[in-house]
Amino acid sequence: MLVHSRGARWAVWLLFLVLFLPLFALPLLVVLGASFATNWSSVLPSGFTAEHYSSATRGEALQALTTSLVTAAAASLLALAAGTWAALAAAGLKRRCRRVMDALFVLPVAVPSVVVGLAILVAFSKPPFLLNGTREIVILAHTVLVTAFAYQSVSAALARLDPAYEQAAASLGARPAYVLWRVRLPLLLPSLTAAAGLCFALSMGELSATMMLYPPDWTPLPVLIYAATDRGALFAGSALAVVLMTATLLALFAVSRIRTKASYR
Repeated sequence: MLVHSRGARWAVWLLFLVLFLPLFALPLLVVLGASFATNWSSVLPSGFTAEHYSSATRGEALQALTTSLVTAAAASLLALAAGTWAALAAAGLKRRCRRVMDALFVLPVAVPSVVVGLAILVAFSKPPFLLNGTREIVILAHTVLVTAFAYQSVSAALARLDPAYEQAAASLGARPAYVLWRVRLPLLLPSLTAAAGLCFALSMGELSATMMLYPPDWTPLPVLIYAATDRGALFAGSALAVVLMTATLLALFAVSRIRTKASYR
C-alpha cells in the first residue's frame, strides 16, 4: 500500500470496506442467505432449510451443472488455442496490421452478447454448417465470446516477454519451432493459465447468447437459474446460483494452483 501514515491507511481501509461491502460482498451474502431461506418477510430472508440444495445438486440441476462445466472447459481450451495462435501471429505483424487484428478479436465483446448469439444462429442454421439445435453451437458461441480475453492476455504477455531468451536459443542453433515450444510457450505458461481461468469463469456465467442457442438436451446452469427466478422460485434459484459460484471458484482455484507452479518453474 502506497500510504505511509497510520491515519491515512485506516481511511483507505475504511473506504474500501464502505465500497466493497455494499457493492460486492453484501449482494452475494444475500444470495447465500436466500438459498437457505423459506420466506422473505423483511429486509433479509428468514427461516432455514437445506431442501433447496437437495434439489440443486441432483437431477436436472446436476445435469445442467455438468453441461456448464463441459461447455466452459471446451470453450476455454478452444479460445486459448485460437487466442494464443492469433497473438503469436500478430506479434510478427506491423503495428497497423496488429491494430486491425486487435479490433477483429475485440469486436465480439464490443457488441451485446445477444447480438453475437443471433449472428451465430443465422450463420449456422443452414447447410453446409448446420449446427442449430446442437450442443456444438453453444460451445461455439461461448468460444467466440471469450476468445478476445485469451487473445488480449497473451498479447500483453508477449509484449512483456524478454526477447533475450529466444535470441540465445536461436544463437545456439535452435530451430524456430523448438524455440516456440521449449522457450516461448513455457515463458507464457502463467499468462496462458490465467487466460484459461478467465475464459472459464466468463463461460460459466454466460446467459444472453446461450438463451438463443441452447437445445433442450444441453441446458447450462445459468439458463436453469434464470428459469427458476422467472417463475418465482427465488430461493431455489439462489441455491443454484451458489452451486454455480462454488463450482466456478473451485475451478479457478485449481487453475490458480497450476499458474503458481508454472510461475516458479
